[in-house]
Amino acid sequence: MIAVIVPAHNEEAHIADCLKSLIRAAGHADLAGEHVEIIVVLDACTDATGARARSLGAMTIDVAARNVGMARRAGSAMALSAGARWLAFTDADSVVAPGWLAAQLALRADAVCGTVAVEDWGGYGERMRRHFELTYTDEDGHSHVHGANLGVSAQAYAAAGGFTGLETGEDVAFVEALKHSGARIAWSRMPRVVTSVRPGFKAPGGFGATLKKIEALRLWTGAETAVPA
Repeated sequence: MIAVIVPAHNEEAHIADCLKSLIRAAGHADLAGEHVEIIVVLDACTDATGARARSLGAMTIDVAARNVGMARRAGSAMALSAGARWLAFTDADSVVAPGWLAAQLALRADAVCGTVAVEDWGGYGERMRRHFELTYTDEDGHSHVHGANLGVSAQAYAAAGGFTGLETGEDVAFVEALKHSGARIAWSRMPRVVTSVRPGFKAPGGFGATLKKIEALRLWTGAETAVPA
């Protein structure tokens, strides 16, 4: 069984698009009918995120951590107790490609770090789009870590100790733990995920926060200033 874990805090506006994309990915022919369980971790939600997730067939679990690391950890524990052999992670404001899960598994690694793309730059406009294109490495062998595009085998997850209770940077810390445990990590652009650049981002040190800092400090450049992973 494959499990997909989606942490969510008041994501009623985005969760349906995310889950519909995951359902398509779960039905990919290359998975040969293997069951895919989608788990939405409702972290202190006070809106209709849970109801919308369940209406689309996702399992839900409630936590009150207001902490994405703890949310990912709780969802992972639920998946592992149900017998998952592979854990895939994305975010509630992201949409995965139909071949997302199949691409992760095809790499035959202990863990997979994918890249992200942006289709709608919203209020950031052309300057941020240009900055991103010049400074972000969307190719195999990249060094980015995104919680919105991450996969790991059950064995490698356990060997690395799982996610820690970090409010932000939990994905980077986890990948560092995977490295120290000796996991074989594929750094690939093949598992495709489109993420959002909404101003109301949830992770204080994540992708959305990085873009806001670039905008606030007017750090748009050519090639010399990179968008951090």
